[in-house]
Amino acid sequence: PSPLEPPPGIQGVVESYQSCLPKIQLYGPTNVAPIISKVARVAADEERTKEASQYFILLILTDGVVTDMADTREAIVRASYLPMSIIIVGVGNADFTDMQIL
Repeated sequence: PSPLEPPPGIQGVVESYQSCLPKIQLYGPTNVAPIISKVARVAADEERTKEASQYFILLILTDGVVTDMADTREAIVRASYLPMSIIIVGVGNADFTDMQIL
């Protein structure tokens, strides 16, 4: 792979994560519905091809409580029939109790 393209497989995911982590700054508000909807549109386009050769996994890391909870729930429900999984991981000391609903 080129320097701009991560290596394939789980090792590529780990290396990309390690490379990006020092360069990001987490801050609020924590609105996750827009990214869920964006990935859902890509997954829906894939499903329309009738090949369904791709499956999408959206990993969301958040250091804060989700601030658009109602919109996020709706986005998850709309995406639930698509070829995708959504994983939301809370990091840090915030109170993530409400995220159990998701």
